[in-house]
Amino acid sequence: MNLFYIYPIIFCLGLSYVAITIRQLSSTEPVWLIGLFFSIAILIIGVFSFFIEGWVSPNLRDLFLLSMVGILGGLANLWLSQSYKYSEVSLVSPLKYLALVFAIIFGYFIWNEIPTSKTLLGALLVIFSSIIIFRREMYLKKKLSVSRHE
Repeated sequence: MNLFYIYPIIFCLGLSYVAITIRQLSSTEPVWLIGLFFSIAILIIGVFSFFIEGWVSPNLRDLFLLSMVGILGGLANLWLSQSYKYSEVSLVSPLKYLALVFAIIFGYFIWNEIPTSKTLLGALLVIFSSIIIFRREMYLKKKLSVSRHE
């Protein structure tokens, strides 16, 4: 054990805070404005990281991939904010972790990274827990809807 094991805990707490905040903000603010401020905050953090790590000029292929990550990440952020607006945080948040599966797939096809057995096991746990949570939320929603009609 070392100090770096606390980073995933901090990340999960921060992610939970962001999800709840987006849910509350989306009832009064447009989704595009939430996404714009999120992008500005990430830009500021990214500029500070250049001072710490230094600038490395990407080649044309890497610049294209980074641009696609930025564009598709921005769209994903807008769609995620929209989903928090129309659905419960407890239903949407576990589905965010399915990004791990896509990271494994893209890592294999783009960078020829072969996932370890621990990574694959972790991805399976994420998938199964997401399915369990999704089914539980759908069951509770159906149960609540039936009790309202009685």
